[in-house]
Amino acid sequence: MNAILKPQPRLRPMHMADLDVIMSIEPVIYTHPWSRGNFSDSLNAGYSCWVYEENAMVFGYAVLMLVMDEAHLLNFSIAKPYQGQGLGRELLVHMMQLARKHGAQNMFLEVRPSNNAAIGLYESIGFNEMAVRRNYYPAINGREDAILMGMAL
Repeated sequence: MNAILKPQPRLRPMHMADLDVIMSIEPVIYTHPWSRGNFSDSLNAGYSCWVYEENAMVFGYAVLMLVMDEAHLLNFSIAKPYQGQGLGRELLVHMMQLARKHGAQNMFLEVRPSNNAAIGLYESIGFNEMAVRRNYYPAINGREDAILMGMAL
């Protein structure tokens, strides 16, 4: 019997060298993507920045800001071909575990009301709508609100 091991995705800290790949994913999945500067500023500020990769190929990433006993998920992304496979859930659970490990008692994030898939994922893990931030996101025709979601860790 031959056992063929399927490569397993792994999470690791983000490095500046990852930004080229991240910048190839970001504009494909967002109409108003983060800039390279947003990511490098997050790394330089010491935010908890992670990539999800398989066979040395990055297909997901997340940026988490930890302040006192709160965690704020600033960017959470899975490349288009990898969406809908449960990988986002794994990445989100990892970010929640990191937040807990660093003493966070609550976690927050903003999401576009038009992003039904993300809202469904967040709700399935236990996030709840807390408020609406009016005109928060740039949009093709002006601005779009954000739903502020949070949960106790």
